[in-house]
Amino acid sequence: MLSFLNLELETMQKFNHTVAERFLRYVQIDTQADPMSDTTPSSEKQKNLSRLLVEELKEMGIEDAEMDDFGYVYATLPANTDKTNIPTLCFCSHVDTAPDASGTGVKPIVHHNYQGQDIVLPDDTTQVIRLADYPYLKTQMGNDIITASGLTLLGADDKAGVAEIMDAVYQLIHTPSVKHGRVRILFTPDEEIGRGVDNVDMQKLNADFGYTLDGGPIGDIENETFSADGATIKIQGVAAHPGYAKGKMENAIKIASDIVSALPKDHLTPETTEGKQGFIHPTKIEGSLENASVSFILRDFDDVLLAEKATILRGIMDKVMANYPQSKAELMVFEQYRNMKVMLDKYPQITEYAIEATKRAGLTPHLGSIRGGTDGSRLSFMGLPCPNLFAGEQAIHSRHEFVSVQDMEKAVAMIVHLCAVWEEKS
Repeated sequence: MLSFLNLELETMQKFNHTVAERFLRYVQIDTQADPMSDTTPSSEKQKNLSRLLVEELKEMGIEDAEMDDFGYVYATLPANTDKTNIPTLCFCSHVDTAPDASGTGVKPIVHHNYQGQDIVLPDDTTQVIRLADYPYLKTQMGNDIITASGLTLLGADDKAGVAEIMDAVYQLIHTPSVKHGRVRILFTPDEEIGRGVDNVDMQKLNADFGYTLDGGPIGDIENETFSADGATIKIQGVAAHPGYAKGKMENAIKIASDIVSALPKDHLTPETTEGKQGFIHPTKIEGSLENASVSFILRDFDDVLLAEKATILRGIMDKVMANYPQSKAELMVFEQYRNMKVMLDKYPQITEYAIEATKRAGLTPHLGSIRGGTDGSRLSFMGLPCPNLFAGEQAIHSRHEFVSVQDMEKAVAMIVHLCAVWEEKS
């Protein structure tokens, strides 16, 4: 077995990779999600990339590749083994980019043979990617770093994952000696605005276990996410003419501001927490004299502690409202997603095989948690247990976003090994 694995690794190291070329094409297609839209996808332009992916999959020989009306791409790589008991795997990435920075007119630049220098982005020379600011660059000496030009994000989140899945499919088709079971490919829209799997057809997908490719440093395997709730406080104040308001007016805007001001400042905030610490985070405030609202996200790895954060927020609201006896406020809390570890712990082989595949790719696996969520967070509770694997993306959602060609190639090798591991162990 060892000699076979060594031969297999040698074969994989000789891949004629297409991942960098694919990535450079994909990032130039504007797929920015629109959180203000109520359509699916939230921006029609996301479908431009999805259509291209369908075309490229069909060119590879994937006959059933299709995009549905919602912009989801489904495709199947058939099994090439005589074994019939191999679970169907799904590899998933999202095509959209975040609304945090512009995704229009992305101009990717390949910085060859990086040697630790500052990377000055040419279209805005105030944008400088420095080794001191991004220690991960220490692992990239001699590698080829891809950035945007300084005016936009790059889109490595998650077009790196998309390109890696596409190249892995290409490699599996062209390396028939690597045996694998049935593989399903899923590309989703609107992950960045929390709607990535709202309209996934799970019956059509028809997979047993999944992996999202939406992570950072090579070797990272994330089998735990935040549990997440959203919350909104709606306030009804008391309106009055400002010239005759004494003793009458209770300004809803000021009430909303008082609630935000009363939030903890030295703990329970994103800017003061790390690791497994959760937080209460106001994301939007709007209103008028009589009516206002404040939106929040609540996060914690533990569901009990998550519920406590809603209790804390309610207590703050009630204390503020005691100063406004004629006004009313209501707190509404709604579930967004839950910690996928609850589901993944039921199927430990999903994570164990990812660790094995990462080792076979010549990497050191790092098991960790995400201070956020992925499509896999929700898919895990929709019947597709789904940890998150590294894609190499760095400085996401910003104009400093970058990824290396070599990291993407290692992710491709890991995907191919993962398919082989499942076939061997089934």
